[in-house]
Amino acid sequence: MGKLEEPDIARVARMIGEPARAAMLSALLGGVALTAGELARVAGIAAPTASEHLAQLVKSRLILRRRSGRHVYYALAGRDVAAALEALARVSAPVSQPRAPKQPADAALRFARTCYDHLAGRLGVLVTQTMLDRGLIEEETFALTKEGSAWFASLDIDVAALPRRRRVTRPCLDWSERRDHLAGAAASALTAMMLERRWIARIDGTRAVRLTQRGREGLRRSLGLEVEVEYLTPESPRPLRLAHLL
Repeated sequence: MGKLEEPDIARVARMIGEPARAAMLSALLGGVALTAGELARVAGIAAPTASEHLAQLVKSRLILRRRSGRHVYYALAGRDVAAALEALARVSAPVSQPRAPKQPADAALRFARTCYDHLAGRLGVLVTQTMLDRGLIEEETFALTKEGSAWFASLDIDVAALPRRRRVTRPCLDWSERRDHLAGAAASALTAMMLERRWIARIDGTRAVRLTQRGREGLRRSLGLEVEVEYLTPESPRPLRLAHLL
C-alpha cells in the first residue's frame, strides 16, 4: 500500500509564522486587495523584501496575485485561509510592543473591522446580539428565522438569491470580543450593503472600519440598535477601491 499523504501543516505554519508575512496576511484579512507597496509599509520592510515574501505566499497558495490595469494587487486565497488566520488570532497572545498599549488604531480595530468579508469587532458582536434578541437568528446555530429573512429583505438583501456554496449564516468567534459575531453569505451581503450605503467607512491603512452618522441612524431605524456617538466618523464620498475578490 502507498504511504498515506497528510497535509503539510508545518510548511504552512512556517509561511504564516514569519513576522513580516504574518503582518501582511493580517492586513489582507480585511477583505480588500492591497499592492506590494502597501503591504511593505504594513510589515515595515523594504519593497524588494516584501516582493520576496509575497512570491512565497503566492507559491504556498495563501494569497492570490491579481492585475488591474497597470497595478498588481494581492488578496487572500479564500475564506479557508481567512478562517485559519482568525483561528490563530484567537489563540495568540498579544505582541509586546515598545509603545503605549492603547493607541487610537487599536481601539478602532477592536470596535469594528472586516473579518475577510463580514463585520467583526464590538460593532459586529452588538449587531449579532441584537439580531439574537429580536429573534432574527436562532441561538447557538445562528440559523436564519422567518423574521430574519424578512429583515434582510427590508434591507434589499434577497436571502434566497445568496450563493449556496457556503452557509447562509454561522457563528464566528470574535478574537477581540471573545463572543460570536455573524458570518456566512448573509453576513457578507449585510456588510457589503453597509459599505455601499456608507453606514460604515474603511479606515485607510488598516482593516478597521468606522460607523458613520448615516450608519448609526440606519442601525437604529432597522434594528433598534443604539451605538455610542464617539465611534462615528464623517462620511467619505471617495469610492472604495477594488472590493472583495471572491
